[in-house]
Amino acid sequence: MQDLFLNTVRKQKISLTIFLINGVKLTGVVTSFDNFCVLLRRDGHSQLVYKHAISTIMPGQPLQMFENEEVAS
Repeated sequence: MQDLFLNTVRKQKISLTIFLINGVKLTGVVTSFDNFCVLLRRDGHSQLVYKHAISTIMPGQPLQMFENEEVAS
């Protein structure tokens, strides 16, 4: 599920808010990810965020991750 989610937001270049387990809030667009980390880009700068440090990820807009799924308005 996480790969599908991250790949969807990466392909659609959807802005995210990521909350880390220490309370830090990050925003940006996912440019890449693997099994251990997410590369987040904002204002021309990249941040490598380790997945084990992530608490919550909130997309800035509704997502359509599956075919024939309606996006709620």
